[in-house]
Amino acid sequence: MKLSKKIILPLIVLLIVAFIGGRLTGPSTPAPVADEHTEHVEAAPVVWTCSMHPQFKLPKAGQCPICFMDLIPLELGDDEDLGEREIRVSPYAAKLMELETSEAIRRFASAEVRMIGKVDYDETRVSHIASWVAGRIDRLFVDYTGVPVQKGDHLAEIYSPELLTAQEELIQSIEALKRLQDSNSTFLLETAEKTIVASREKLRLWGFTAEQITKIEKRGTPSDHMTLYSASSGIVIQKNVQEGMYVKTGTRIYTIADLTTVWIQLDAYESDLAGLRYGGQVEFSTEAYPGKTFAGTISFIDPIINPVTRTAKVRVIVDNPTLKLKPGMFVRAIARPIIAEGGRVMDSGLAGKWISPMHPEVVKDGPGSCDVCGMPLVTAESLGYVAEVEGNAPLLIPVTAALKTGKRAVVYVEIPDQEKPSYEGREVQLGQRLGNFYVVEAGLEEGERVVTRGAFKLDAELQIRAKPSMMSAPSEESDIPEMDHSAMQMDSQPVEVPEVFAQQLEAAVLAYFDIQQALGTDHAESAKTAANAFKEKLQQIDMGLLKGDGHMIWMDHLKNLNASTVKLQKASSIEKQRDAFFPLSKQLVQTLRVFPINLPVQQVYCSMAFDNAGALWLQRSREILNPYFGASMARCGELQETIGADHE
Repeated sequence: MKLSKKIILPLIVLLIVAFIGGRLTGPSTPAPVADEHTEHVEAAPVVWTCSMHPQFKLPKAGQCPICFMDLIPLELGDDEDLGEREIRVSPYAAKLMELETSEAIRRFASAEVRMIGKVDYDETRVSHIASWVAGRIDRLFVDYTGVPVQKGDHLAEIYSPELLTAQEELIQSIEALKRLQDSNSTFLLETAEKTIVASREKLRLWGFTAEQITKIEKRGTPSDHMTLYSASSGIVIQKNVQEGMYVKTGTRIYTIADLTTVWIQLDAYESDLAGLRYGGQVEFSTEAYPGKTFAGTISFIDPIINPVTRTAKVRVIVDNPTLKLKPGMFVRAIARPIIAEGGRVMDSGLAGKWISPMHPEVVKDGPGSCDVCGMPLVTAESLGYVAEVEGNAPLLIPVTAALKTGKRAVVYVEIPDQEKPSYEGREVQLGQRLGNFYVVEAGLEEGERVVTRGAFKLDAELQIRAKPSMMSAPSEESDIPEMDHSAMQMDSQPVEVPEVFAQQLEAAVLAYFDIQQALGTDHAESAKTAANAFKEKLQQIDMGLLKGDGHMIWMDHLKNLNASTVKLQKASSIEKQRDAFFPLSKQLVQTLRVFPINLPVQQVYCSMAFDNAGALWLQRSREILNPYFGASMARCGELQETIGADHE
């Protein structure tokens, strides 16, 4: 028998209601009865924080007030037994942080000292042709500069009445000796011979060659003209007289330079001088021969620093047999000294050798004299060289291991023999940078492992756990990331500047704000226009208003500001503009600390910029506008301090 739809539908509804009622009223497992031995456990309250701004600790989930990222629960670590600068993470967390470590090792590494300069004459191979007697220049055989000449080539003819007298004396002395050949007087013969010798010597001192004197004696008659010959081979670089001119004794007629050896005059920053040594090798290239590398030897390092450019002259001597290198050529040079412990230079080719203090190309196995100047040789060790001995190797760590802020440097050292990955933040003293490595002067031991990747994440984790980190460690120094060696700075103490100078600098800062605003709103073309305006404002600053040390310090700051601005002007994309804006901002922060202005300026820091490496910038408003992320994360950043005028 079939049931109608009117009966089936109510039955289905009735079954559902009965099922739900049974679940609600049916038997269930009785709850355990608490007795006197049962402890009452309450769940610990969850604290929420921001991974980028851990100073915020909130009682519930939400978004970070600064960067608007989602808050995360604050996890309590198991590192209560560790020190305040130590941290322990789980293996899983270490994997998420992509932590990598490297061992601090002793090894030799080469620095890279880059310099620029020009080709110049070798002063020791420049000679001057001068008139040895007074007279008139009747003929110039070399009548323009740039002519190559060989030693002994005739250069000019000079007429001098004094030459006639001297030649006549020689001829008469010879005739007198002939008349005395039959004489029995030894005294008269000797006197006549001495007179001839004196007459010849007089002509020789006046510039006559032996061949010219012989011709005069054979001819028996004096000549009223004298030919001047080149005393050396080279290129005529100066011609100081014209035909028909009267000259005095000592008047310079020609200057000849031997270009088979030339000097390269380079400018080296004072921060790079520690790696340069007399006798060291330098490689360089020129615009004229792209792809070709030349090499030379350092023959002189100026003991005086130029107070304006903060550089010292470094002279390199180079063999130039084919005359490819021409004085005035612009060159780019690089020296790669291998640095040993204590800042000394390792050169196995010079260790134990003896070098000429005037001519570095003269190197001998033992003591002696220079073949060129005769000066006593000195040991290579006295010039700062050492042999390649294992004990001389410096302690090195990769550049990526060091977190640098101001003059401080921190590394995270792996704590050995731990069940879970554990690390210690440690302040170290860094020495010279050698390529991709830093020399460690103090704070580390050989064999210790340092974090080379993920150190910033460890530092952020320390902040989250309310432990002192690199960024929060107390220090009297500025926490501004320091510039490279090429961005060399002098004293960071404030300099008292005239009001006019401060106003001109303030105008440049206002142009900088336009760059920051353009990048913060993703307008690359506006950023380029603002960069041009900033460069123009820099050029309008009258550095003549500064005196003494202030002037020299400003020159150094201006050089770095211009260099960063040029990179920003040439940037082909907004990403490259942001890359160039970072060093410009770092330099401007330093500049405003040394040269204060009346305009209050906000210093802002974003730890997420450049793949969590962090970056700072300046802005006028207290409302954050991030130039490194633009509209995607415009409010990401933290106001650090106000630079400039007093503020409420």
